[in-house]
Amino acid sequence: MEAQDWSCFRQQLEAALAPQQPYLTDLERAMYAGGKKVRPRVMMLSARLMNPWGPLSDKVYKGAAAVEMLHVATLIHDDIVDEAPMRRGLPSIAAARGTKTAVLIGDLQFVQAIRAFASAVDTDSDMALTRRVLDAAFDLCCGELDEFDRTLPEDRVERIARYYRTIDRKTGVLFRLACSGGVELAGGRTREARRAGFVGRSIGRAFQIMDDVRDIVELDQYAGKAAGADLIMGRHSLPLLHAVDALGTDCTIARAMRGDGSVREADLDSALDEIRDCGAIDAAYAAARREAMDALFFLQPFAPTPARAALSAVAMEIVDRPLNR
Repeated sequence: MEAQDWSCFRQQLEAALAPQQPYLTDLERAMYAGGKKVRPRVMMLSARLMNPWGPLSDKVYKGAAAVEMLHVATLIHDDIVDEAPMRRGLPSIAAARGTKTAVLIGDLQFVQAIRAFASAVDTDSDMALTRRVLDAAFDLCCGELDEFDRTLPEDRVERIARYYRTIDRKTGVLFRLACSGGVELAGGRTREARRAGFVGRSIGRAFQIMDDVRDIVELDQYAGKAAGADLIMGRHSLPLLHAVDALGTDCTIARAMRGDGSVREADLDSALDEIRDCGAIDAAYAAARREAMDALFFLQPFAPTPARAALSAVAMEIVDRPLNR
C-alpha cells in the first residue's frame, strides 16, 4: 500500500477525532496511535483492488477512519465487560477513568464513526453503504450481547453454528464492511463488493479463532490478559467448544461455559492442560487456516495486483504468526 494512503487515512482519522478533543485524554489518543490498524488497512487495500495505481477518493479514507473508530469503540466496551486493567500496555479506559466515563467514551466513538461515514455521502450508492454501516454497528452490539448467552446446546452442530453467528457479528462484520465498503467506495460493482465481503468475513473469522487459540496457549502481558480468560469468563470460544466435544458435556469446561460454576484459580492450569491435550487447539487452528484459505479463494477473481497480494498476505499472517511469542 502506498505511503500516501496511510497519510490520507491519518488525516481523516484526526479530522474525525477533532470534535471529541475536549473529552479525550492522552490515553484515548494513545489507543488510536497504537495497534496494527488491520481493519483500515484491509479497507484501503480493498479499494486498491479496483484502483491499483491512481488516487483514491477521500471517501475511502473517511471510511477507513470510521471502521477504526468502530473497532476502538468495541475495545473500550470489551474492557468494561472483562474488567480488564490493561490494553496495549496501558491502563484500559475503564480502569483509568471509571466504568461510567468509559461507557460514554465508547459510545462517542460509535456515534462519531457513523458521522464520519455520513460526511462522505454524495451518491445514492453511498447512502446505501451508510445504511450498512448502521447495520454493522447494530450487529456489533448484538455480537457482544450474544457472548453473554451461556446456553450450551446439546447438539454439536448447533453449538458450532451459534459460535460462528456470534463471531460473524462481533468480529467478522467489521472486516466484511471494510472489504466490501472499500470496493464500493472505489467504484467497484455490486458483485465485486459482495465477493470482497466474503473475503472480509473469512479474514474476520480467522482473526477471531486465532484470538481464541491464543487465549489458551499464550499470555499477552501487554494486554493484561492471563491465559484462560475465556474459560474464566465462560465464553464459548472455538477451542473450548472442541474441548467439550472431546471431553463431554458434563466436564468442568462445559459447566463453566453453561454458567453452572466457574473454574477455580487452583484448577485453571489443569483445565487448560486438558484443553491442550485433547486436540481442541489443533481443531480450532485447522478451522482458522481453512478460513484464511477461503479468503484467498474469494480473492482469485480479482486482478493480480499488489493489493491482492497484500490482502492474501494479511489473511495468511493471521494464521502464520507464531504462537507463544
